[in-house]
Amino acid sequence: MSMRHALLIRPAASDDDRADFSGTFVAHDPGAPALLLGDLAAQRGDGIFETVGVVDGVPHQVDAHVARLAHSAALCDLPAPNLDQWRQAIAAAATLCPAGEASVKLVLSRGVDGASTPTAWIAAGGAPDFTVARTRGIHVVTLDRGTPRGAAERSPWLLLGAKTLSYAVNMAALREAQRRGADDALFISSDGFLLEAPTATVLLRIDGRYVTPPPEAGILHGTTQLSAFAWLEARGENPEYRDVSVAELERADAAWLLSSVRLAAPVRAIDERELPVDAELTASLNDALRARTA
Repeated sequence: MSMRHALLIRPAASDDDRADFSGTFVAHDPGAPALLLGDLAAQRGDGIFETVGVVDGVPHQVDAHVARLAHSAALCDLPAPNLDQWRQAIAAAATLCPAGEASVKLVLSRGVDGASTPTAWIAAGGAPDFTVARTRGIHVVTLDRGTPRGAAERSPWLLLGAKTLSYAVNMAALREAQRRGADDALFISSDGFLLEAPTATVLLRIDGRYVTPPPEAGILHGTTQLSAFAWLEARGENPEYRDVSVAELERADAAWLLSSVRLAAPVRAIDERELPVDAELTASLNDALRARTA
C-alpha cells in the first residue's frame, strides 16, 4: 500500500486499564526516518504485524485482528499487546484513510537489540485496485513449503501460524509463482496437504461443501475467512475446517483466496487445471466483505 499517514505508538502494558490511549500515539511523516539502525524489525524481521481493511473510514474486523496480533505476540514471546490501545490506534488511523478502500498496517517489533522496550507503529494509506483479480480471477500454482502437516505442533519455534515480519519466504514464493506464469501460489505440506497462500487463506468448494484447511495445520487463521464463513452460514451453507489433500484439489469446482485488502479473489486455474469462476457468488461475497464492520 502507499502510506499516507503514520502514528508511532508507545506500547502500553497489557493490563493498563486507562480509558484514553491517545496520548501514546504520535503523528509521524511516513516518508521520514523512524527506526533506529539497531531495531530488530529491520535487522532480523523480529516482530509481528496485521493489515486491517478500511472502507470509507470504517476499519473492518478490528477485534479479530487485534486478537490475532496478541496470538502472534504470544507465539513470538513478545510482550502482550494492550488490545484497547491497538483498537484506539486503528480507529485513529482509519480516520486518516482516503475515501473508498484503504488499509492500516499494525507493526510490533521486539525493538532495539539489547533493549527491553518494543517498537510499535501503525500506517494508513490507500489500497490497490483489485477489480481485475476479483472479477476475472487469478491463476495459482502449488509450491511445496517443505514442512509436514504437523510441523507447528512438533516445532513451535518455526512460528507457523504467527504473522511475523519475516516475510522473505512468502515474497520469494510469489516471485516463483510469477516466474511460472501465475499470479499467486498455494503452499502444500511435504506430506501432501493444502495449507495457505503466501498472503491469503484458501477457500474451496468440494462436492458442494465449502472447506478451508484448519489453523492447526500450522497456517494463519484468516480474518477474512471468518467473515466468509459467517456469510456462507447466513446463506444456509455449512462451511467447515478440515484437512484437504492435494488429490482432493482435483474435485474442487471453485476456489478463492481470501485476504483483508484484496478480499475474495476467485481462482481460475490451479497449476494447469482450469476452474470455473462463480462470478455471481464472488460478487455477492465481495459486497458482503466490503460492508462488514465486525
